[in-house]
This record gives sequence, structure tokens and C-alpha cells, in this order.
Amino acid sequence: ESHQKVESRLEDLIQFWEMNEKQAIDARQRVIPLRGDTNQESFALSAENYGMIAKECTHVIHCAGVVRMNLPIEEARQHAVKATQNIVKLALACKTANNPLMKIEFVSTVGVGGCLPSILEETWVITPREYHNTYEQAKAEAEDYLKEQIQLHHLPVTVHRPSMVVGDSKTGKIIHFQVFYHICEFLSGRRSFGLLPFFGEMRLDTVPVDYVAEVLRWSSLQPNSEGKILHICSGANEAIKLTELQKLIRETMMQNKTPLPRLKSLPVSLFTFLLKIISFFMANKSKRALKTVPVFLNYLKDYQGFDSQKSKLTIECSNGPILSDKNIYLDKVLGYYLQRTV
Repeated sequence: ESHQKVESRLEDLIQFWEMNEKQAIDARQRVIPLRGDTNQESFALSAENYGMIAKECTHVIHCAGVVRMNLPIEEARQHAVKATQNIVKLALACKTANNPLMKIEFVSTVGVGGCLPSILEETWVITPREYHNTYEQAKAEAEDYLKEQIQLHHLPVTVHRPSMVVGDSKTGKIIHFQVFYHICEFLSGRRSFGLLPFFGEMRLDTVPVDYVAEVLRWSSLQPNSEGKILHICSGANEAIKLTELQKLIRETMMQNKTPLPRLKSLPVSLFTFLLKIISFFMANKSKRALKTVPVFLNYLKDYQGFDSQKSKLTIECSNGPILSDKNIYLDKVLGYYLQRTV
């Protein structure tokens, strides 16, 4: 990207978030957009720009990432582990430049728990485990590396583990329709002619993007959050059941006059078999969409619970943000999505 395009991205964000004139002026004065790549050495920045950051930066928020579940493992590692290595190098450069590096907010994922059979606790994960996909594995390896570096260099890090990030809790807005929205299409039955596996008690933990952003901002100003692992999620008991989410999705779609097939619940093995047959009779675009279904099904098949009691207590007791009710924000999120895609 050219420097001009990077500048225009800031303007696009100002417009997307509908900042008022005062907020827009403040953003243009405070934000210095730089063209770089977290996967590359020194973020592919010039020596001058990298040196400026090392000299002046006191807070780092690392939330760059590629949320694709089925990348080859080496490519997934490049996005997760390599980027983490570069963040650590920047932190060390800050510490050696007579700069009082105060805080690093590192965004990981609750997915680092992989296929653990128990609830993921708010601690480092040392239990050997398998993973649902290469995204989870690479993020877990990045956490392992970060843990070593924190102990070795005494880095002031807070690790944040969000669950499935969805749109803004008040407006439903989000920049990119990623994994959650593909799962919604799957749950609606539109991609499989109404044929779906039996979901039983399966749940999906979601969290609105504005809550994640507020927790990161809050944590960056809280010295007592250093060294903690915060789960930014609904929690094991509050995550929505897939059957409830499916009902909400279909009700919202019907309100938007979206055509929906009748649903037929099947055993997972039979559903997977029929999926392969159905794909032979579909157009290429629909076939590509259908290929993502087994990825989501593999992700959703196991019980996944994430403890968040300590995190919520830590955040709320220090005047941090409060997570809004899922039934309210999911209605906003789905409405925003359907208004722009149907």
C-alpha cells in the first residue's frame, strides 16, 4: 500500500465510526498511520520510523492477526508466532532506548485451549492438547513463546483472550464480517438446504467488539493488570446455546423477509455424508461457501467453556467496562449484518 492509501484508511475509519468533528480532529492529530507488516522484521518499517517508535512508545496494543482457521500451519505461525516475536523485539528496543515502556496489551484468543475437555481457566495453559484448527495451534504457540519472554525479560504484559468477536453492542457495526457471520449463515440452514446436524447442548461464546476495545483501553491504564490473563468473553454459563442462536438468526432473517428452508436435524455423520453429495449439484460460489461448513462443525462439535469470573471481577472492581446482555447485542449485530448482505 502507498502512504496515501494508508492515510486514506484513517479517514475511512473516521467515517466508519461516525466520529464527530472534534473526535475526527483529535484522531488526525494523535494518530500517525505507518505502512508496515507485523510478520516482517522491524514490521517492515524504515529504520527512522522504527527508531522513533522505540524512543517514544510507552504503550503497545498488539491486536493484529489473520482469523482464518484452515491455513497451512507454517503460514498460521507466520501470522501468530512471528508477529509475537517482533512485538517482543520492539518491547526490548523500547526498554533499551531510555524509554519507560509501561504496558503491553497482547491479544490472544480463548482458542488456545484447543480441545481441552474442561473449562479453560484464566491462567497459562501447560496441558498437552490437540486443536480444532491451525489458527488455535499457532496462537497457542505464540502464547508459549510470550510466556518465556515475559519471564526472561520481565516484560509488563497483560494477555487478553477474547472469544468470538461480533459487532458493536449498541449499533451492530463491524468492519469485516468474519467467522461468526459465516457460522450464522450455516445455522440458518441457507447453505445446506435446511439440513443441519443435531446441536444438542452446544454453545458459542461471543463478545461485542466495543467491549473488547474498552477492556484493552482500560487495561492499558491499569498497572495492576500487569501479569494477568484476562478472558474477554461471555463465560461458560452465559455463552449462548446454538439452538437459541439459530432461533434468533432465523427470526431476524424472517423479519427481514429472507427466504429460509425448512430445517431437518440429522446425526453429524449422516449430515457430513449428505454435505458431500449436495456439493456436486451446486454452483462454484455456493460450493466454496459449503466447504467452510466442516471447518465450523469441527470447531463447534466439542464442549468449549471459558472461565471469566476473575477477569470480570478484576475489570469491574477497577471501574472497567461491563459486558452487556447477549440477547440485546446479538439482536443489533444480526440486524446490522442482514441490512448489508440480504
